[in-house]
Amino acid sequence: MLAKVSSSTVLGIEAWIVEVEVDIVRGLPAFSMVGLAETAVRESRERVKAAIKNSGYNFPNNRITVNLAPANIKKDGTGFDLPIALGILAASGQLDPDCLGQYLFSGELSLDGRIKPVYGCLSMADKARQEGLEGIIVSKRNVREAAVVEGLEVFGAETLAAVVAMLRGEAGVGPAERVDLAALFRQDDRPAFDFAEVRGQQHVKRALEIAAAGGHNLLMIGPPGSGKTMLAKRLPTILPDLTLDEALETTKIHSVAGMLPAGQPLVVRRPFRSPHHTISDAGLIGGGSVPRPGEVSLAHNGVLFLDELPEYRKNVLEGLRQPIEDGRVTISRAAVSITYPATFMLVAAMNPCPCGYLTDPQHGCRCNAGQIRRYRNKISGPLLDRIDIQAEVPAVAYQDLSRTRLEESSARIRHRTVAARRIQEERFRKDGIFCNAAMASGHIRRYCKVGKEAARLLETAVDKLGLSARGYGKVLKVARTIADLDGRDGIGSRHLSEALQYRDLDFARM
Repeated sequence: MLAKVSSSTVLGIEAWIVEVEVDIVRGLPAFSMVGLAETAVRESRERVKAAIKNSGYNFPNNRITVNLAPANIKKDGTGFDLPIALGILAASGQLDPDCLGQYLFSGELSLDGRIKPVYGCLSMADKARQEGLEGIIVSKRNVREAAVVEGLEVFGAETLAAVVAMLRGEAGVGPAERVDLAALFRQDDRPAFDFAEVRGQQHVKRALEIAAAGGHNLLMIGPPGSGKTMLAKRLPTILPDLTLDEALETTKIHSVAGMLPAGQPLVVRRPFRSPHHTISDAGLIGGGSVPRPGEVSLAHNGVLFLDELPEYRKNVLEGLRQPIEDGRVTISRAAVSITYPATFMLVAAMNPCPCGYLTDPQHGCRCNAGQIRRYRNKISGPLLDRIDIQAEVPAVAYQDLSRTRLEESSARIRHRTVAARRIQEERFRKDGIFCNAAMASGHIRRYCKVGKEAARLLETAVDKLGLSARGYGKVLKVARTIADLDGRDGIGSRHLSEALQYRDLDFARM
């Protein structure tokens, strides 16, 4: 007898519908599985057999063939346990096959029949809705994640027996309640960090405000203890809130990676990722035999903070160039090529020299000119060109540290950055981008026109200071953001001169 059950596999952050076909015929006892199944899927044979028996059902002593269609797509993960078990019960006459038709099933089975959660459940639920299925049946611990999707009934079960009873109509289990998205966005509204706690560093705070307003990448250079990490951790508090579409896309990435916290169905705050400098290129960019998202994708729609930037391996840093430019990363393997979103703000910090004290008047620098040059040259010119703002972070003076008056709060700074972002959203409404940092060359020509005085200043920067073509575009983008913060339509010489101040490391290299 043949039975068919709908399930799903996730490639990248997109789910694919997989039809689990189970055929049971007379013959010597055997359990074979076809359809490009990975190791975790093939191992389900033992889990399914034990779960069926320990749940009180009969495991057929016949020849069982399971086909995962379409056969040309790789199947990975443990979510096929539940649909395979239900298919066996239906094909052996212990369950009516007709009751399986309009649902998608996904869940890992333990040996005693309990249903464990799986990764990528949000993507599966979204795909089930797109395919017109009535509902999805998953582990109870995946219910809130799947219930984020509108127009789909979501059922949660703890055991295989509970699912069978539900399908037979023996248990009056109704669909889970829809998740209140507005309540999720309102919860925990107070940020853990605040710019009011940072003493001094007005110039750097201004640079961070410009970066947040335009979505620009930022590099901070300063001695140890000057507050670079402290400032970076407060950047998310002045960024605009995630939109629902951004939150759903970000949640899909975290769900696929297994990084979604228990009980949190949706990522509602912009991610802040800070990997250690010993990270591998696969850890930062993504990779593995079945490619998984790296830190650049986990930071999608948020901030990727790289502290001690020159300490990262060169091949790791150079791997950032394509994601920064394209807003996505493609990982290719022999059998599969997967693209993950990677639109993030890169914020990096470094010392001015190997010992760290070149610009600190309170400490003597022990480095010679060659050591400083070699240290700074660890950051390649092409990577530095992709960083819009370079801000020097000086050591904090005692007068600033001892001041009791509170500094400007994150809420006030955020009010200005959000206003600037609204201007950009209106400007780029027909262009498919949302901030100044994402402008292409055509947008720069259209929206970054400068007057005669500003043009002469820009000509001097290109001809005499050696500003590259990409650096030229970055300066205009930053100047456009400064003008937006100022509420001006045009870019003036004051906006341009401030933008040029944030290319200090470029000019220092010459």
